[in-house]
Amino acid sequence: MAQRALVQRGLLCAVALTSLAGCSSFSLSDASVDYKSAGKVATKSLDIPPDLTQLRRDNRYAIPDAAGSVTASTFNLQGKQAAANATPGAVALVAPKASNDIRVERVGNQRYLVIKQSPEALWPQLKDFWQELGFLINIEKPEAGVMETDWAENRAKIPQDLLRNTIGKVLDSLYSTGERDKFRTRLERAADGSTEIYISHRGAQEVLTGQQKDGTIWTSRASDPELEAEFLARLMTRLGTDAVQAKETVAKAAMPQQRAKLVKGTDGEFVEVDEEFERAWRRVGLALDRVGFTVEDRDRTLGLYFVRYIDDATMNAEAQRGFFSRLFTYDGGDKSKAEKYRISVKGNGNVSKVIVLNGEGKADSSKTADKILTLLNDQLK
Repeated sequence: MAQRALVQRGLLCAVALTSLAGCSSFSLSDASVDYKSAGKVATKSLDIPPDLTQLRRDNRYAIPDAAGSVTASTFNLQGKQAAANATPGAVALVAPKASNDIRVERVGNQRYLVIKQSPEALWPQLKDFWQELGFLINIEKPEAGVMETDWAENRAKIPQDLLRNTIGKVLDSLYSTGERDKFRTRLERAADGSTEIYISHRGAQEVLTGQQKDGTIWTSRASDPELEAEFLARLMTRLGTDAVQAKETVAKAAMPQQRAKLVKGTDGEFVEVDEEFERAWRRVGLALDRVGFTVEDRDRTLGLYFVRYIDDATMNAEAQRGFFSRLFTYDGGDKSKAEKYRISVKGNGNVSKVIVLNGEGKADSSKTADKILTLLNDQLK
């Protein structure tokens, strides 16, 4: 990484000497999140035919510019004025502001939104949300309630030094954080007609290899619950909640007591969750997302998740080079190297039991199965 930085600075210095004279001021951004998809490519805008006019978007629920300071009262007043001037019959792009229709719940370090709308109504809004933030949508599974972004880089983590602010716009591609993130959004339909929205993060980082540190590979890094919370707050804002209120609501979500533990029973090890089946089922699904399993199918009636999993300890250099093609993808990955498992969730009153089964549906007591249970227990606490 250090060598890369030196090369970048060497390439840029020559240009900087000729550019500094023409620059009189510099601006610094205080944004903490500024994503750019790794697979994003520039495309030419579509031209409007001469016999057609550009349709005007209905902006009655548009979110204020994040660069300014807007009070809640001003935002509400602007919303009322926009609604009064809106064209009759226009379709709203996002849900109207209604704090009672959105709430945040938390179990351990897992936060999620509960919204009084159907998954079908929320799906296109979620897609717009991620795309507006600079992500490409890599996987869409409406029938499974799963949407996954492509790998993206948080450009806000790149140091805003004088050199980059001077010519960064010209040679911005030479700068890299050495980190990538992707997010999976899972929708679950609740019994009362509302929808639960879970956002899970997966991270990757580039590390140096070899005795001379002249090579790099991509490896996974821990999921970031605070980054997940940040996007939950932004989604609340996108759906109509005031930005300040959204951040406070997510931050103050009460943390309940620990609800999961590893138990060694007579029939093998399992995770005991102090929750009834419905809640345990949803939380196990989110835990699988965060740990990085590929969920091929699920059967809620039987309480089974059908998953594929590659133990990092068994991956060779070839598998590492294909990191981005296999890690945290819903349908991707090297199926020939991934073992198949079934994660069973069984409820008994207010307690649920999570066990690992092999591909044939039999209890698995291998070291890999024990590792899977440990990973799930860490997420379900």
